Amino acid sequence: MQCQRCQREITEEESFLHLGQTLCEDCYLDIRQPVKACDPWAVYLAGRSRDSVGAVGTEGLTELQKAICEFVQGRGKVTAEELTAHFGLSGTELQSQVAVLRHCELLRGQKEADKVYIVPFR
Repeated sequence: MQCQRCQREITEEESFLHLGQTLCEDCYLDIRQPVKACDPWAVYLAGRSRDSVGAVGTEGLTELQKAICEFVQGRGKVTAEELTAHFGLSGTELQSQVAVLRHCELLRGQKEADKVYIVPFR
């Protein structure tokens, strides 16, 4: 059996039915509970979690999250399109990664004219 969204092989026990589609758990969660960059509760929890383990800067992040941070910091500001092209990510995956980095107060969005850029938090 395959997830009808990402085409990953899944067993019947791992499948979820949503609006007539058979989905894997990841795709089901993406649809039912999308990650939001502007989530004060997530920012609070991320800060508390990082403080409790003494994580500073990019400590405790995945390699991809560290690479995204370094890329943005090196350029000063980038568009989502630049990040998806550079890292080969889907729009949904990029949103999830940037949301985590926003919750950790490492990156943020900044609107200039009609474009939104991803910039270092401070």
